[in-house]
Amino acid sequence: MELLSPAAIIIGLVACGSAAAADLMDIYRMAQASDPVYSAARASWLAGQEKLPQGLAGLLPQASISATTQYNDRDLRFRNPAVAGGQAQYNSNSASVSVSQPLYRKQNLVAYDQGKTQVALADAQLAVAGQDLILRVAQAYFDVLLASANLSFTEAQKIAIGQQLAQAKRNFEVGTATITDTHEAQSRFDLVTAQEIAARNDVEVRNRALEQLIGRAAPVLAGPAKNFAPTPPAPNAIEPWVERARASGLLVRIAQENLTFATQDVERNRGGHYPTLDAFASINDSGQGSGIQGGSGTDTKSNIIGLQLAIPLYQGGSVNSRVREALANEDKARQDLENARRSAEFTARQGFLGVTNSITLVRALEAALVSSQSSLDSTRLGQEVGVRTQVDVLNAQQQLFSARRDLAQARYNYVLSVLRLTSAAGELNEAELQRVNAWLEK
Repeated sequence: MELLSPAAIIIGLVACGSAAAADLMDIYRMAQASDPVYSAARASWLAGQEKLPQGLAGLLPQASISATTQYNDRDLRFRNPAVAGGQAQYNSNSASVSVSQPLYRKQNLVAYDQGKTQVALADAQLAVAGQDLILRVAQAYFDVLLASANLSFTEAQKIAIGQQLAQAKRNFEVGTATITDTHEAQSRFDLVTAQEIAARNDVEVRNRALEQLIGRAAPVLAGPAKNFAPTPPAPNAIEPWVERARASGLLVRIAQENLTFATQDVERNRGGHYPTLDAFASINDSGQGSGIQGGSGTDTKSNIIGLQLAIPLYQGGSVNSRVREALANEDKARQDLENARRSAEFTARQGFLGVTNSITLVRALEAALVSSQSSLDSTRLGQEVGVRTQVDVLNAQQQLFSARRDLAQARYNYVLSVLRLTSAAGELNEAELQRVNAWLEK
């Protein structure tokens, strides 16, 4: 009986589910539309955009209209009995329009600048959420691929060991082999059956994690192209990536905006010591009935325009206290910025080494895979001529499938390392994801 090669088994298993596969960009679009974490970040960004018009409002005119009407019932009595008093009922009405324009308010000017900083901060936070979404999608995507590959390798290994078990039983029946070979093959078969159960469970878990991102049933995913070959990062030197991460990393950018805001907050609180100057204008129209017996009502119209200067002298020490608080927050923000820069440097170094080490590992495992296949072929030939045992064949098969599994994992780790390195430099976007997507089967 002719045994199927492991490569033929794996190709057959993969071909069964490769039709109409979704690629990485497809999954990203699904997650972008339905992931609640990213949707929350987008809503937070929209809220952050309102900080600018709120800050601008402190520099623009304030206008209001007011009107009142009241009924008066008056009982007038004089202490001098010679003077007659009396009762009167009359209405009083008034309406006014007032406009004020800040001419100089230091705190309002700084608050407007802070609004600009908060908008820039919201933009950076949304960009971080976008990078995080790409990384989470890629991680979930390749976790599913790796789990599916492990299941395929385990199923193929089970088939191959099953064939060895059947052959061992036949050889024992005809007396060309001992029962030991059958027991060994049966032991390997039982072990790989347990591994298959664990692999199926892992595929289920990884698919559920992907569904949590995209909000629908996980589709069949496109795997890496057959001609996929890892390439070194550009530039292929660690220091340029470190400098880019320290200068342009999004977490560094957020920390920088927080420091800018804290510095502006110091200036805004110090503005509590500054005088304020406002221009104002109002139009008033009022009228009321007579409150004096025999008298007549009055109507009054007035137009007012002027300037109002206010100079703060003492406010119980609250301004000085808020300045000290703002200075402490500024120092905290400065330390947070330094920590962000160091973290970005570490992440960039880690990402660069992850990429370069993955390339080396992939090449080594590709060579190991070729050697393992040659070893299996030689061992099978040796078994046929009687110089190798069935245990040797089983061991060679195990080595081959382990090499295949390790190679698949190394390739996926390489892709994720590329994305993490680009993220550390603050350059992970849809264009970079599309470049990675080109490495998949079309």
